[in-house]
Amino acid sequence: MKKIIVMMITIITGLALLFVAETGASAFGGCEQDCGKCHSLSKEEAQETLKQLIPDIHVIGVRISPSRGLWEVSLETRGKKGIAYMDFSKENVIIGQIVKIKTKKNLTQRRLIELNRVDFSQIPLDDAIVLGDPNATYKVVVFDDPDCPFCGKLHKELKEIIEKRKDIAFFIKLFPLKMHKDAYRKAVAIQCKKSLQLLEDAFAKKEIPDPECKTDIIDKNIELAGKLGITGTPAIVLQNGKVLSGAIKAEQLIELIEEKEKDSGADETKK
Repeated sequence: MKKIIVMMITIITGLALLFVAETGASAFGGCEQDCGKCHSLSKEEAQETLKQLIPDIHVIGVRISPSRGLWEVSLETRGKKGIAYMDFSKENVIIGQIVKIKTKKNLTQRRLIELNRVDFSQIPLDDAIVLGDPNATYKVVVFDDPDCPFCGKLHKELKEIIEKRKDIAFFIKLFPLKMHKDAYRKAVAIQCKKSLQLLEDAFAKKEIPDPECKTDIIDKNIELAGKLGITGTPAIVLQNGKVLSGAIKAEQLIELIEEKEKDSGADETKK
């Protein structure tokens, strides 16, 4: 009986190897390490497919995603850049995030940051409220709303950073959101005096006096934020053009400020 079982296994294994040899298929799905050799998706094809879901979509680029079996499609719609994933069958689209289990890194979020880089040189620094040495090696722009509680949380982290690091400075641009009814008035008052103390008072929910001057800087900040695609606060702009959102912890922010340029992944298709 054992001999018969061994013989059957040998025959089945031989047939499987013969199939692989003749077809060039892999026993694990028929795809080589470079999936681009077996599958292709052009920008034009992605455009035609996805516009069935989003008529005004503009596909920026296509490349293999970090998760096998999916294309990563970078796109723009209504002035916003984003990412969608399309499977190799080109029949299904996934709108979501890819997270590396071992490292817990959000790969989609990292890619979005790369995709939404801005030109740091477009941001005027002379009218900003400076936290730290304005001549510091590392310059970081922060868009703040005086009535934003998360801006207050981030501000504490920024103060912790400049206590430790004299080579980092934060240039605060006041960007009052429409959802906060009194934020514009407070922003003008703070800007008139270029006062860190008044900004911190606002974060502490203290009464802010009326503006002592007239200025168009706040309006310019709002316009600039729109051009840069910034819609919420706090928004942090690094010198390499990366835009970060939220109240990031001091140590993590220091790492991001010092982070050297890394290869962002496979080149996007130019088909």
